[in-house]
Amino acid sequence: MTLAMSKGSSGGKVIVRHQEVEKILRLTSLNQVSCIVHRNQENQSAEATFILLGFSEYPELQMPLFLLFFTIYTVIVLGNLGMVMIIQINPKLHTPMYFFLSHLSFVDFCYSTVVTPKLLENLVVEDRTISFIGCIMQFFFACIFVVTETFMLAVMAYDRYVAVCNPLLYTVVMSQKLCSLLVSASYSWGIACSLTYTYFLLTLSFCGTNFINNFVCEHAAIVSVSCSDPYISQKIILVSATFNEISSLMIILTSYVFIFITVMKMPSTGGRHKVFSTCASHLTAITIFHGTILFLYCVPDSRSSWLMVKVASVFYTVVIPMLNPLIYSLRNKDVKETVKKLINVKLFCDKI
Repeated sequence: MTLAMSKGSSGGKVIVRHQEVEKILRLTSLNQVSCIVHRNQENQSAEATFILLGFSEYPELQMPLFLLFFTIYTVIVLGNLGMVMIIQINPKLHTPMYFFLSHLSFVDFCYSTVVTPKLLENLVVEDRTISFIGCIMQFFFACIFVVTETFMLAVMAYDRYVAVCNPLLYTVVMSQKLCSLLVSASYSWGIACSLTYTYFLLTLSFCGTNFINNFVCEHAAIVSVSCSDPYISQKIILVSATFNEISSLMIILTSYVFIFITVMKMPSTGGRHKVFSTCASHLTAITIFHGTILFLYCVPDSRSSWLMVKVASVFYTVVIPMLNPLIYSLRNKDVKETVKKLINVKLFCDKI
């Protein structure tokens, strides 16, 4: 009887072990299948190509648009790099305000350079394709510079607040260390956001040839041609973009509320005029930049018209980087004086 029981128990153990082996084999096969599916999705995405439609529905405007955008891009390069050079060579401009302005000009130059050359190419060639990697890289770098500019403008608003509300402590508060930290934080947050957006974008799968109804690899246009569900990627970028916009605008609005209160308490009209003149350039740049972004992403009706989206995209990718150096140079006496000196030196050298 004992022998029978031992046989029964050993038989039961064999059955249990057999079931466990079957489970392991089943799980292994499922893992292998999922890995194969994932690998196939990656291969499909890597082989996918995108066609940037841009303004192809207006063939008669291709050459005029090329000349227009080429002129604008030339102004962007000369204006923004010229601003950086002017700030570097003039010791009078080695202040926190101009330190931030030089980085804003650099960001504008980089952002436009990520987008505009491909836009110009697509206006003169028939083949408007861009590879999957090329599209993702354009999106990645564009995100870095957009987010960085968003917070760079907020940092510049804080700088104006300290200059107007605490003028005696300005050089102490806005030390070189703090200025470098604020600029580094803006770049770092831009890179972190871009890495997050790109990671969740890469979790989507793309098949074959995809038509993007824009001239730039923008998130909404990319996910609209995805073969998989883009829900998580869309929610991530919506939450992050909303946080970035609200937080930066809160810094800007709070800074300017305190500036306005301080200015209203000033007894002299000349002092008020000087403060408003100093802040006018920054306020103009903020209004154009954030106004365009709010129009694109916060007004529901604007996204129903792709033509409207393209025009707004042109505005914040091409026009704004051109306007910023013009806004700051035309309204700034120190910058204009430095430009005049450079021109006079050039004319003097030519005469010699």
